[in-house]
Formats: sequence, C-alpha cells, structure tokens
Amino acid sequence: MSTSPDRSSLWGDQQFLLLAAARTISVLGNGFARVALAFAVLGLPGATPGRLSLVVACQALPQLVFILIGGVIADRMSRARLMVGADIVGAAAYAGLAGLVLSGHAPLILLCVLAVVAGTATALFSPAMAGLVPLVVEEDRLQEANGLLRVCTNSSLLLGLTLSGVAVAWIGAGWALALNAASFAVSAFLTTRLRAPGRAAKGSSGWDDLKEGWREFTSRQWLWVVVAQYAVVVAALNANVGVLGPLLAEEDLGGATAWSVIVAAQALGTIAGAGLAARVRVNRPILVAVLATFPAALPIALLAASAPVWLIAVAMFSSGITSDLFGVLWSTTIQREVPEEALSRVSSYDWFGSLAFAPLGLLVAGPAADAIGTQKALAGCAAVIALATCAALFSPQVRKLTAPPRPGSQHMPEATPPAATSRTVDEETA
Repeated sequence: MSTSPDRSSLWGDQQFLLLAAARTISVLGNGFARVALAFAVLGLPGATPGRLSLVVACQALPQLVFILIGGVIADRMSRARLMVGADIVGAAAYAGLAGLVLSGHAPLILLCVLAVVAGTATALFSPAMAGLVPLVVEEDRLQEANGLLRVCTNSSLLLGLTLSGVAVAWIGAGWALALNAASFAVSAFLTTRLRAPGRAAKGSSGWDDLKEGWREFTSRQWLWVVVAQYAVVVAALNANVGVLGPLLAEEDLGGATAWSVIVAAQALGTIAGAGLAARVRVNRPILVAVLATFPAALPIALLAASAPVWLIAVAMFSSGITSDLFGVLWSTTIQREVPEEALSRVSSYDWFGSLAFAPLGLLVAGPAADAIGTQKALAGCAAVIALATCAALFSPQVRKLTAPPRPGSQHMPEATPPAATSRTVDEETA
C-alpha cells in the first residue's frame, strides 16, 4: 500500500468543488429527512407503526424498482441535467410532505404518493451520479475524488442525523422536512453550474440499451460476483442495523443509548475510511475490497456474544473504515473498467443487485429472532457475511484484476512480485 504523490488539491478544481458541495448539502438534508419523516408520520392524528412502515416502504420500493430505468436514462442524456431534474422532483416531493405535515391534515394516500415520488427521484439520481464523476475528474484522480466525496457525504450525513433530533424538537418535523426540500433545491442549482458534456441522440430503444447494459455487466466476472456477494451481505447488515441490533441492545446492553454509541462509532469510522481510501494505492483493488468486507461480520458476532459496548463500538468503528475502503475501491474500479457510455446502466445493475435482498433481510429478522433467539440470529448474520465473502474469493478475476499504473510509474501492476502483492493486501486490510 502506498499513498498518492503530492499534486494540486482537487479542492482547487471548481467543477469538483461544485459537485462536492451539491452532494454535501443534499445529503445533509437527507440526514434530516430520515428522522423527520418518521416523527412527522407518528405525530399525525391516528398514526400507527403500520402507517409509518407503509410510508417508508413507499419511499424505498421505487428506489429498487426504477433504478434500472434510471441507468438507461442517464446513459441517454446529460447526467448533470438528469441529476438537476431528480433534485427538483425530490424538492417538490419533500416540500409537499412538509406542507401536509404542517397543515395537520395529511391523508395516508397523499403521504404514500409523495413518498413514491421521493423514492423515484433517488432512483433517477443515483446512476447519473455514479456516471458523472469520470466526466468531472481525470481518470488517474478518480479514487481520490471518490474518497473525498465520501468524506463529505459521510460527514454531512452524520451531522444531519445528529442535528435532526434537535431540529424536530425545536422547529417541528414539518419544518425539518422543509429544510430537506430546500437542500435539494440548492443541490440542483449547484449542479446546473457543472460543465458536463451532453450525449448524442441514440437510435436504439431503451429496451436495447438495457440489454446492452446487462451484457456489459455480465461480461465482467469480478463485477457480477461481488454484486452477488453484496446482495447477501447487505441483507445481513440490514437485518442487524434495522432489527436485530436494536433488539439485542434493548435486551442486554441498556437500550437506545448503547445502540446510539455503537451506530455513531460506525459513522465516524466511515469518515476515517473515506479519507484513507482517497489516498491509498493498491495493485489489486477488487481483491482488497472483498477482503475489506470481512470486518463487517465482527461487530455482529460480538453482539451475538453480548460483548461489552465499548468493544462492539471499536469493532463497528473498524468496520466503518473498511466499508468505505470497499466503497471507494469499488466505485473507482467500475469507473475505470466500464466504458463511459454504459457506466450509468452498469451502476444501476450494481445498485439493483446489491439491494435485491435488502427488504428480505428486514422481513425475516424479526421472525428469526422470535424463533431461535436474537443472539443466534445475529450469529447467523455474521456467518452469512463471512461465507458470502469467502465465496467471492473463488473468482479468479476478483483475485487477479489489477489497477492501472500510477502516473510516473515504471512498472505495470502485473509485474509486482507475488510477495510484494501479498504485503500490499495485508497492509491494506490491517
């Protein structure tokens, strides 16, 4: 492992700065919305946990259903323009939710419709964002850019989540949702300032584009293998964070305070991990990324063993570091290896596959805890993560895909002696 050579900072690049500012402000608002939406729905007359689940599901489902369509559209038009449109739609949806909550009259059907609109905006935005970074940043600085963007967004999300409870208490959930709507509007304005190229009109149909994206996706073994791995990993992580972890914290660790400490430790770890990933250089990025998944199982195993809160928090901090190390190496490799004209479609298949089982993880976690106990269910989640990661390592492309040489390098990565490669991986995952 090494760090990147000294070069002029990306913060001096106006286009990158605009992109980072837009994402930071938008994610800050989303941090508010995660808490504000729940309290807004629960604060309405006649509110029940079932109503909250329905509204949240209406927001989450379109993100999975429409993500592939978002990838096709993003590869057929200006990605920056699509992001602006998605931000405007998101701003309108959250402004509508805020208006309903502030009025005190919020029919469930209207809440669900606006939640669907907000989720659809996210489905259109995400593939476009994944494909925009290579149009703004030079190829040899993609990893640094992805790392810095994650530092900004992780820090912003942590700040938003931290301040959201205070905002809801001081100004109310409706006004907190209005702040999120405003953040989308500011993000849209900043994105309009980006000088991203447009796209030539295509003669093919959207269905043909979707099939072409599938061919690009399936032609790379390392890509579909890791997406299959993460379909399982994300389901297990969702079960832990959404259901099993809070259950065990309530049963054995002292309740919400202990769980908040554990979750905050992971959030801090993601910030540190993104900063590290912006600078490290590895010869085999996908191998390192897959190995970096193993630490995600450790805090879940410690929860299953009813370990002390401080030890679980340390493990969560470490898993936060390695999760963002994975994220930066993964995003950068896709941006380098996939043709730019198909990048958003391939990214949408990545999103779709990785999230495919996420609702299932939440659905079965509660019944599993009832049937076999929370600790055994957590142990099962840890084992599933470890087994899925081991299975991914059987792929030759996962183990052998190499990064391009660094600027000024005299040797191709493939020429690295085996012993040196082993040290690089060991150092990277330590």
